[in-house]
Amino acid sequence: MVLLLTNKYTVHFHKAGLEKKHIMRKMYYTALVLLLSVSTGSAYSQQTKKEETDSIPKPFTSVTRHAAKIGDKMVNYTATAGALLLKNEKGEPIEIYGFTAYTKDGETDLSKRPVTFVYNGGPGSSSLWLHMGAVGPRRVVLNDPDATPAPPYKLEDNNSSILDVTDIVMVDPIGTGLSYAVGKAKNKDFWGVDQDIKSVSGFIKQYVTDYDRWNSPKYLLGESYGTMRSAGVVDFLQERLGMEINGVILVSVVLDLRTLTFQAGDDISYILHLPTYAAVAYYHNKLPGKPANLEAFLKEVRAFAEGEYATALMKGNNLEPAEKDKVLDKLSAYTGLSKDYLTKANLRVTEPQFTQELLRNEHETVGRLDSRYKGINQNLLSEYSDYDPQSSAISPAYTALFMNYYYGDLKVDKKYDYHVSAYGAEGFNWDWKRARNGEGFAVTPNTGVDMADAMSKNPNLKVVAFNGYYDLATPFFATEYTMDHLGLEKSVRDRISFKYFDAGHMMYIKPSELAKFKKYVADFITGK
Repeated sequence: MVLLLTNKYTVHFHKAGLEKKHIMRKMYYTALVLLLSVSTGSAYSQQTKKEETDSIPKPFTSVTRHAAKIGDKMVNYTATAGALLLKNEKGEPIEIYGFTAYTKDGETDLSKRPVTFVYNGGPGSSSLWLHMGAVGPRRVVLNDPDATPAPPYKLEDNNSSILDVTDIVMVDPIGTGLSYAVGKAKNKDFWGVDQDIKSVSGFIKQYVTDYDRWNSPKYLLGESYGTMRSAGVVDFLQERLGMEINGVILVSVVLDLRTLTFQAGDDISYILHLPTYAAVAYYHNKLPGKPANLEAFLKEVRAFAEGEYATALMKGNNLEPAEKDKVLDKLSAYTGLSKDYLTKANLRVTEPQFTQELLRNEHETVGRLDSRYKGINQNLLSEYSDYDPQSSAISPAYTALFMNYYYGDLKVDKKYDYHVSAYGAEGFNWDWKRARNGEGFAVTPNTGVDMADAMSKNPNLKVVAFNGYYDLATPFFATEYTMDHLGLEKSVRDRISFKYFDAGHMMYIKPSELAKFKKYVADFITGK
């Protein structure tokens, strides 16, 4: 640039008839100014880049060694707690991603050792619930289904951990755990259905690369919104990152949000919640002539829900009085709610209305996540509870014991602040839009289409769905409906299996169901 400018000015100076010395002096000063300008700009740019680089946190880990009794054997393992640094396609740092990994000691051939990536849902929840309740080597002791006694709480070896059959990576999405956006990225850039799928997939790829697990059998295990995440992640990994997953474990399933939302003018949520209403009424002895067998009873309710009940709701205002009265009789017998209440509700009772109404006369409300749990109904006129009895009963113990364990046993430096959830974080507002489910109108997200794509293209991919009978947050009949409407060929649909639990959303907090949870996961991974 300097030479071109100097030649230009040389020609100009000659035409003006200036002396040669003056011309050379002018050329020198012009070149010097330009050189200084370029040098100063370059130095400023380098300084800015250095400051940006210095502000990017470094990845770190805390590595500790332990042993736990799992089943009837002692298992030695290594715990790695910390965070990875993730970059975008341009090589720019965008995320510090927190995780806790457990690897069984003595496994030398990683191609034969499975690894399972585990996360909770929310969206906006950290992984501490599955971590300390189901899959990790240590678990919180509760007084299920009653309130947990006051501190000190009890932590013990998790006899039903899955660590004996698979290595475990607990994943904390952005805004939870130690995970947050860095560089030019913002946390809100990762808070959305598609954004989250890409982010979690990026972490999995980074972990697999850093820890040499590309040729290991790989599984996803997500709970609640984590199931919606898994359905998208399994397809993103396969189609965008070239990584096939061996199996997906869906715990308390929701892939199609429409099934849960009780949208105005859409009756599907009422139909799909009904069998769970019946299960909850059964549990709390609100059914006249209580049936002897729950499973047989729920089979009968399913048939009514998709038959007479669905037909009645479809008719809307054209439903004849006699037919409506017949449906009301059965609806009352199955739900434990009075005909008067159901008449006022026009046959349609939302989930929060049900939790308040079932035990209203006892001045109690039932839990949404696990309706075996009961709490005080603080407003006997209310249709909506302002708390969930199950969450209130277990959350303090989980939080306290995890924090002690994380900073104590795992020796994570206390300067790193672990966030149990992203709720309340600045800018936390989930983006539910996704082009794959349609554009132009407000469409509820559905990642079932992603999972269907992955299963249709990968003949080795298998899926298992876990549901609790008393879970009003993600009812089991909605799971069955969703899987039956994926449009899969029979040979593909046959690779989806179902497991049911005599508990709620977090079925593993009940000791007998935790043992079943472990068996089902182990059998799924080992192929039994």
